[in-house]
Amino acid sequence: MTSPQAIDGVAHEPSGSPAGVVVLTHGAGGDRDSPLLVAVCEEWARRGWLAVRYNLPYRRRRPKGPPSGSAAADQAGVAEAIALARTLGRELGGPVIAGGHSYGGRLTSMAVAEDPAPAALTLFSYPLHPPGRPDRLRTAHLGSITVPTVFTHGSSDPFGAIEELRSAAALIPAPTEIVEIAGARHDLRSKVLDVPALAVAAALRLCAAG
Repeated sequence: MTSPQAIDGVAHEPSGSPAGVVVLTHGAGGDRDSPLLVAVCEEWARRGWLAVRYNLPYRRRRPKGPPSGSAAADQAGVAEAIALARTLGRELGGPVIAGGHSYGGRLTSMAVAEDPAPAALTLFSYPLHPPGRPDRLRTAHLGSITVPTVFTHGSSDPFGAIEELRSAAALIPAPTEIVEIAGARHDLRSKVLDVPALAVAAALRLCAAG
């Protein structure tokens, strides 16, 4: 089987034959070992999918710090991960879902806007705009996304309010769903809600509907 190591990835394998493949990446300043990515990949594996969490190219170059170099290079790294997932999907006979947290999710959405290869997108804490700068929206490409898209978003996220996110999601000419995590900020931590379970269930619903 094709190895996730080609994208500096860690695989979470289900107990039986995988139903599909999920590839997820991290936010700015984070890495593939972020608690959110680990928990979400574990949930996908429990649901019978092969889940891979991987490092973006800037993180492969240096172990800490914010993104460095070209965002285009990081987006190319996303496209590489999706291509690997498609190869895995063909080997396993299942669909592919791609996504990520914050910066990684935005780059994934941009890659999928250019090449709608995955069956669905799953985006966590999509950074609609810098905190306090609602005029600097990062939504120009959303109208080019043609695959079902799930947004998992905290109601107290400074990178975008839920109502702003609803307006942004309406730009996508494909089925969308917003999973609102009450009280959560950009890290999506919640003491009362099972964020991974809610996000995965929403993605599976959209895939089934699609």
